[in-house]
Amino acid sequence: MSKVLVRGGRLIDPANGVNGLFDVLLEGGLVRQVANAIHAPDAQIVSAEGRLVLPGFVDIHCHLREPGYEYKEDIASGTRAAARGGFTSICCMANTSPVNDNAGVTAFIRKKAEEDGAGVRVYPVGAVTKGLEGLALTDFAGLKAAGAVALSDDGRPIADAGLFRRALELADAEGLLLLCHCEDLLLVNDGVMNEGLVSARAGLAGSIRAAEEVMIARDILVAEALGARVHICHVSTKGGVQLIREAKARGVGVAAETAPHYLAATDAWVERKGTLTRVNPPLRTEDDRLACIYGLADGTLDCIATDHAPHHANEKATDYPSAASGISGFETAFAICWTHLVEHGYMEPDQLVALMTNAPARLLGLPAGSLAVGDAADLVIADPHERWTVDASDFISKGKNTPFSGETYTGRVRETFVAGQRVFKEA
Repeated sequence: MSKVLVRGGRLIDPANGVNGLFDVLLEGGLVRQVANAIHAPDAQIVSAEGRLVLPGFVDIHCHLREPGYEYKEDIASGTRAAARGGFTSICCMANTSPVNDNAGVTAFIRKKAEEDGAGVRVYPVGAVTKGLEGLALTDFAGLKAAGAVALSDDGRPIADAGLFRRALELADAEGLLLLCHCEDLLLVNDGVMNEGLVSARAGLAGSIRAAEEVMIARDILVAEALGARVHICHVSTKGGVQLIREAKARGVGVAAETAPHYLAATDAWVERKGTLTRVNPPLRTEDDRLACIYGLADGTLDCIATDHAPHHANEKATDYPSAASGISGFETAFAICWTHLVEHGYMEPDQLVALMTNAPARLLGLPAGSLAVGDAADLVIADPHERWTVDASDFISKGKNTPFSGETYTGRVRETFVAGQRVFKEA
């Protein structure tokens, strides 16, 4: 497709304040024109009537598993799943094997994405510490030079506060954002789900909210003392949202994300969905779920990230304490968010689109999330009215691990374009 005319859709482009019926002309990998009734007789026509036309979604927190865990997911399957979910730019975490803690692994991921990826733009996130062991810092400058766009030991907290301080100072000097997994492992102890009535009823060891909130508070206070930026990953608690809200009011350079599963599910799901609900941090209570929604609505939380974490079926087909933590999230993210945030009346469509496009792109300085003339032609066509039932067996991702299988949502990605080329179309 050298020239594509996306015709008749409702274009929502928050980065440029656009929300209305427009045609969009794509050519040479770029947006060439945005206007009413574009005349381009030599273009391939893609009808978007009755549908939304959106900038490609940006995910700053996902797991592609390659290298080392290709039985869970690889870059080829992961990028195809991302395209199906409308994601055109994704940032993959460093907990691979070998760990992405050096320029060689970063370069491998970039090369593999160019060769095997579904056209989706893949941005590696480098490790903060060598081997994710929390003992010695990696070469931040070397990782950045190789293409890392941020730093994170995601999945593991940086327990040593002194090491965290040095990491924050060095990352700030390099212009790299630290994406922090906030979890006090001593407070978690052996907890495998949210501590509360459900965990007691299920006879499972619980993890208290304070395990997350203590580390959020520490990271905020260190960033405040240094005048540095910090980003809090996958916020799941009411207290965590409030800590971030108060820090922002003081002018602290803190940003934060939450994930679709914290907007849609609670610890009550554990009793009917079993190990498919095992995730870290765990699903919390209804009060926590609503707090995350309100945090997005009022700007306390800056963006939505999938934390796409695919696992082999055998890693979930076990008892709850032994099950792997994580939910396969690319292919359900838009539907879950559209249903729980827009359909349920918590925000307008343009705010949700911003949370999934230009807001995360802006946090990491990625060239994405905008459909102005001259921008990359990364675009999503979605049907906001289609109701559909999730069937994990139909996932493109190798990871079928989702508690949302069998649940019905409104809103579905129909087509995805990267650099003006269609990389996904729903059958």
